[in-house]
Parts: sequence; C-alpha cells; structure tokens
Amino acid sequence: MKKPLVAVIATGGTIASQRDQDGASRPSLDGDSLLGQLSDTGIALKAIDLMAKDSASLTLSDMQLISHSVGTLLAEKDIDGIVVLHGTDAMEETAMLVQLQHALTKPVIFTGAQFTADHEQADGPANLAAAIAAAVDGDNTRRGILVCFGGKTYPAWGLYKHSADETDAFRQSTRQENPDLHHSGDVSALRVDIVAIYPGCDGALVDASLTAGARGIVLAALGSGNATPSVVDAVRRCSEKNVPVVVSSRVPRGRLTSTYGGGGGGHDLAQAGAIHSGNLRPGQARIVLATLLAAGETANSIADAFAEGGE
Repeated sequence: MKKPLVAVIATGGTIASQRDQDGASRPSLDGDSLLGQLSDTGIALKAIDLMAKDSASLTLSDMQLISHSVGTLLAEKDIDGIVVLHGTDAMEETAMLVQLQHALTKPVIFTGAQFTADHEQADGPANLAAAIAAAVDGDNTRRGILVCFGGKTYPAWGLYKHSADETDAFRQSTRQENPDLHHSGDVSALRVDIVAIYPGCDGALVDASLTAGARGIVLAALGSGNATPSVVDAVRRCSEKNVPVVVSSRVPRGRLTSTYGGGGGGHDLAQAGAIHSGNLRPGQARIVLATLLAAGETANSIADAFAEGGE
C-alpha cells in the first residue's frame, strides 16, 4: 500500500534555530535535518527548503513566496498534505495570506516552536509530528488553513500569539473558522502599515504612513476600537486620498464596535471613513487589507469583506 506523501516547507523560525557561540539563536537547520528528528511516522515526507528566516523579519514578499509555494504544491496530485514550518512571531499573518489566496484541495498545516532545536525542552519535534498527522487527515481540508501547536489545532482565522514563552502559544479572537473570502493578487509590492494608538496620541504616525506611500493603514486602537480626535482628523485625510484605514485593537479578544463618540471614539472613526475589523487583530487585519488591495477591491468592497469576516 502506498504511503501518503506530505510536503514540508521549511522557512526558518525557532523550530530550525540553534544557539551560536555568541549566544544568539539563528535558523540553521534545513528541512531534512528537522525531519530526521522524527521517528518513523508511516508517512512519506518531502522536505522543501524555501528560506531560513526569523518570521519577525519576513516581508510581504516573503509571505507571498510562501503562499505561491503552497499553491504549487496544492496542484501536485501525488502530494496528500502540506506542512509549513514557520516562526511564531508572524505565523498568523502568513497563514492568513495562504487562507485568503487558495481554495484548499488538501490539508495545509502551519507549525513551529517556542524553544530552539537545541533547547532541553525543545517542542519542535512534537509540533512537527502532530502537524504531519493532521496533514494526512482529509477532513481537515474543509477547515481551511490550520495551525497545529502545543497539542492543539486552530483555524488560522482570528489567530493571535498570546504568549512569548509557553508551548501552548496561540489563541483565537473569534470562533469563526473559515469565512468564504478568497482573493487573487500579489501583495509583494504593497505597503500596508500598522499604527499603534495610545491615550492622547496625535495623528503624526498616520500622516507619516501616508507620506511614506502606504496603500492602506491598520490602527492598533484602544478598547473596542477607539482613538483620539487628532487620529480621527488624520483618518479623514486618509479618506480624502482614498487610502483605506481599518480599525483593530491592542485588546486581544472581543468584538470591535464603532460605538463610542467623544471626538475620538469608534463612532467618530467610522464617520471619518474608517472600517472596523470586527474580530481580527492588527497583524491579520493588515494581511486581509493587503490582499483586498492587491485584488483591486474598492473601499466599499473592503468594508463588505471585513463585515463578512467579522460575523
């Protein structure tokens, strides 16, 4: 009987990292080395070395390359499932991009590690083994992109990293698994910024993004999606230049609403033309916005897409 075949895309991250003589951890293990840490799974494995980067340094171009690679493997009939090894700092962003750009015909699972490969509590091998098992379960195809981590499996939509040092590193801001949002278009050349909002801040950083050529801006706002009067004024300037602004929040969970007034609340942001993301936090909201912009969507259709994804 033919063994199922899983393609494992190695991109770097902590799972592939070891400490150098200077004490710094850097990605240094290739895909075959990582697969060599596993016992026989009864599954045929194919390592693909795509890049060796910490995910904090990934550009939209890097994420697009990963998404293109997944698309190529989805088209290969002999491959039964795909695992992407990825750093945890940006795992939810790349997973979201792949989610948006591909209709799955087989399972696609992301995983990584919190501890380096040479750490005494290395969690990479267990996560990798679990991801490979999930990649040969055909029922996972309908769930969209999944993240297998710390003994749990999460849909990519609404995912965020909640801990910097726990093996169970991820949580979700929503229970929605797989909204029907798929868009083509290459995000590599786009600039989409995230601007952090804090009490009393002005609109200087929003204006700086405009000046730098941002095609879209995400606000990591306060509470349920609130800012300040100066930021509201800056959002109006964005609207005048047809640069969409999406409001997310630095609060990790809970639905975002355009309720508060007072000159800088969510209601005022909406009146100035901002779009509330509903349930996606800043990192994933940026990816959704970039994907929609790459597909040539209008401001109204971008608002509709965020509303659909926020149900």
